[in-house]
Amino acid sequence: MSAAPFPKHDYPEDVAVIHHEGKSILLVGTAHISRRSSDLVQQVIEQELPDAVCIELDEKRYAALSKRNTWENLDLKQVIKTRQLATLMVNLILAAYQKKLGGQLGILPGTELLTAAQTAEGLNIPMALCDRDVRVTLRRAWRATSFWKKGYLLATLMASLFDRTELDEEKLAQMRSKDVLSELINELGAALPQTKTVLIDERDIYMAEQIKQTPGTRLVAVIGAGHMEGIKQALAVDNSHRLAEITTVMPGSNLGKILGWTIPSLILLALLIIGFRHGLGELTANALYWILANGIPTAVGAMLALAHPATIASAFAASPVTSLTPLIGAGYVCAFIQVMARPPVVKEFEQAGADIGSIRGWWHNKLLRIFLVFLFTTMGSALGTWVGGYKLFSTLTQ
Repeated sequence: MSAAPFPKHDYPEDVAVIHHEGKSILLVGTAHISRRSSDLVQQVIEQELPDAVCIELDEKRYAALSKRNTWENLDLKQVIKTRQLATLMVNLILAAYQKKLGGQLGILPGTELLTAAQTAEGLNIPMALCDRDVRVTLRRAWRATSFWKKGYLLATLMASLFDRTELDEEKLAQMRSKDVLSELINELGAALPQTKTVLIDERDIYMAEQIKQTPGTRLVAVIGAGHMEGIKQALAVDNSHRLAEITTVMPGSNLGKILGWTIPSLILLALLIIGFRHGLGELTANALYWILANGIPTAVGAMLALAHPATIASAFAASPVTSLTPLIGAGYVCAFIQVMARPPVVKEFEQAGADIGSIRGWWHNKLLRIFLVFLFTTMGSALGTWVGGYKLFSTLTQ
């Protein structure tokens, strides 16, 4: 049985109707910081009364939008133990940038998605969260991005925090136009092809398959305008066999694991050879140099972050050891100690989105200071490893 078609309403170009295997799917392309998009979503759902509403959200993002006490339930110590501090920081930067732009228009980012959920709930219409788990998306994007492109991506994200671009609804409407969006997506694909594949193409496929699997013959799907063209194309193709592949976090490369253990092994081997060739005195002198070369720059990194004295002492003590194992880095150890010594309060979690856009805010906010501790001590430890390693291998050549 074919789906009853949606009545023809005078909707803008942001709305498109797709027919697929007995389903009539009304795609609503939105901007996540647009009041106009929020109003449009509510209008479409109330007028169409579909069998179900599909929304570009996963469980985590939906909880973050709909629950005010999300920060209260966040266990920072567990985040650090599972080595997800960098993922949390990227999430916070992206959210802060959207919130900053949304603030210019008096609307919180993601309001139109929450409006879709609330409107569906108020009308007793089933709701389907159709986006891939954001943690899987970020991890796959990070794994797919090369080392040098990671630096480019992080620099771009950090620069976005201090961008003073002014937006209004007219500019957002221009950005939602097909030509502009295609150009922006093509630019992302040219600069970061693997990252674009994970962030956009894979999610287009995933959301299209979830929309197809949603019960009902008349569906409204609320999605970001940047996904409109991709989802239209994906709806016409059976990609169900790819779901398992694109929802799996790719393991790290064997080369990375080999290098991770090779460098510490070479350091220890160099110390043993120095002791064998030059005696205990030279071994002790080089071992002390290794400790100082690692400990001092890592401790200095902690000081630059205005870390707690216990964190600074831990940075000096931990770095010479963590540099000899790929299992845990000095940055994670220091971040954990900083959390224990100066835990941020809920207010600082809530304020982090605003503080992250100013230099002073990074040092003033205890949560952001933990990120600084993590970044500066990680860089200090890396510097110490190269300086200490250079000295050891210079001794071997004498």
